[in-house]
Amino acid sequence: MSSRRLITPSERSKLDPFVVATGDASPRDQRDLMERPFFSLAKAKRTTPILYEAGDICVEVYAVPEHGMATIWDADVLIWAASQIVEAENVGLKTSRFLRFTPYQLLTAVGRQTGARDYKLLKGALTRLQATVIRTSIRQGEHWRRHQFSWINEWEECARRDGRVEGMEFVLPDWFYRGVIDRSLVLTIDPAYFSLTGGIERWLYRVARKHAGRQPRGWRFEVAHLYAKSGSLVRVSDFALQIRRIAARQPLPGYRLRIEREARRELLRIVPAELSTAPVDGAVEALGTSHANHIGIPHAALSGLRTREPQLTLWPETAIPGLNLESNLESNCCSGPVRPADEDDARAEPPTKDPAQPSLPLPGRKTGGKR
Repeated sequence: MSSRRLITPSERSKLDPFVVATGDASPRDQRDLMERPFFSLAKAKRTTPILYEAGDICVEVYAVPEHGMATIWDADVLIWAASQIVEAENVGLKTSRFLRFTPYQLLTAVGRQTGARDYKLLKGALTRLQATVIRTSIRQGEHWRRHQFSWINEWEECARRDGRVEGMEFVLPDWFYRGVIDRSLVLTIDPAYFSLTGGIERWLYRVARKHAGRQPRGWRFEVAHLYAKSGSLVRVSDFALQIRRIAARQPLPGYRLRIEREARRELLRIVPAELSTAPVDGAVEALGTSHANHIGIPHAALSGLRTREPQLTLWPETAIPGLNLESNLESNCCSGPVRPADEDDARAEPPTKDPAQPSLPLPGRKTGGKR
């Protein structure tokens, strides 16, 4: 009997497309991704797995040697996707894990330029996001211990015969999508985040936004504990040195950093400052340049990358077709009382606690930030 290869249909054929009609959306991040080590913090290719465990929380991240692990710059794609989904649902539109968009929409929204090199880097980011494998126990039910997925299930570029790129498509994993449509698991971030060039400072901003929020007394971490949460491959002494240098430069938008010492322990206090609302000026170095040398589109027409039309011309849809009426302490800490302006934030962000981690108790109430 002859064997026949089973052809599995594309996941996109089973999903209604969410056509992104505009790039204008406040940047939002997914809380689970902000406080745990899901991405490489280096621009050099990383193939060493991330293995993180705290109490009943487990995060494992594996890289394909050909492409390397998805970086924290690649994560800008997920931030953009989350921003678009939340913005659409805020006005009652139906969303989907299947996104259609133009490269121009994504690149400009995350503060990048739109030249041929930027588009090539975007494709490299999508490739690493698809190739990276994550196993985690976060948000798993009583009888299901671990979930395995990639950041992008599949992606494709749509081009004309002359090579002009009209748009792109990708499918997000269900684990990520569910964490976005649950509003308690999403936070707004400062647009100036995209101008941060260092991997550790980008990660540190996300930790600050997740834990310190807008609490007057902020949040406090032991540096050794921060190192464990980062998944960084550098030595703990080098990591501590970089934290000191970041604290000296004060690059994090909306937060101030201060090094403190208790006995032989070195601690970092993160305190909210006046939040920045200034636009991102200039381009940031890449969506990661982690040796994605085999990804590119030689002789691609530049005009296809520079289209400024807010709508997609390749597909007839210009808006999401319908209303969405369906119900679709792991840290050292200290905080102060919540200010009146932060009451909505407090309701949106229940405090997290991991009994396996030591805390530095100080009086106060823990809240989070704006959704």
